[in-house]
Amino acid sequence: MNGTTQIGQLMKSKLVSILPFLALLAGAAPSAHAQQTSPIAEPSLTTPPGPPHARRRILINPRPLLYRRCVDWYELQHRPSGTVLYPQMRCWWVRG
Repeated sequence: MNGTTQIGQLMKSKLVSILPFLALLAGAAPSAHAQQTSPIAEPSLTTPPGPPHARRRILINPRPLLYRRCVDWYELQHRPSGTVLYPQMRCWWVRG
């Protein structure tokens, strides 16, 4: 009886190791229904591309009506910690 039990366990272990491969093959094999239908009869999952057309683009590049004109300089400022060279700037709008 001991030999029969070992053979049974060996067959079970082989069967368990072969089952995942059989399942993989069964999932990869095409079904009979899929082989009989033509690709023309099946509905498409993607939408067909539309007709090629160029988009109209309007480029508007007006001349700026106003722009800023600036003058800058450095100025000495007397502070409690000492004299500091401080940047100054004045800007105004000018018609272009």
